[in-house]
Amino acid sequence: MKYLLWLLKAAIFFTLFAFALNNQHDATVYFFFGTHWRAPLVLVVLAAFAGGLVVGALGMLPGWWKHRAAAAQVPATRGDEAAAPAPSVPAPAAAPSSISATDLPTVRQHGL
Repeated sequence: MKYLLWLLKAAIFFTLFAFALNNQHDATVYFFFGTHWRAPLVLVVLAAFAGGLVVGALGMLPGWWKHRAAAAQVPATRGDEAAAPAPSVPAPAAAPSSISATDLPTVRQHGL
């Protein structure tokens, strides 16, 4: 499996390398007010990809912050459960013959 992943990575690298070698001609990108940028096509494509990554990451930042704030509040809302000391020696677990809904741990929702 490890060799298959290396082979896949090498194939992707050589495909992108061949793309870059085949697209060395200058391309012109026209901006507002008569300004333009002349660069090899591969750099224009790379800049567009990098710009898309930046815009996508900036668009996801509010959601990340919201989830991070919600995750930071979860231990504070647990109350006495979080303050209970953990047992020093774990008890041996017996194999249950059947699992019912009361045996499962409760999952708390925090409104997301």
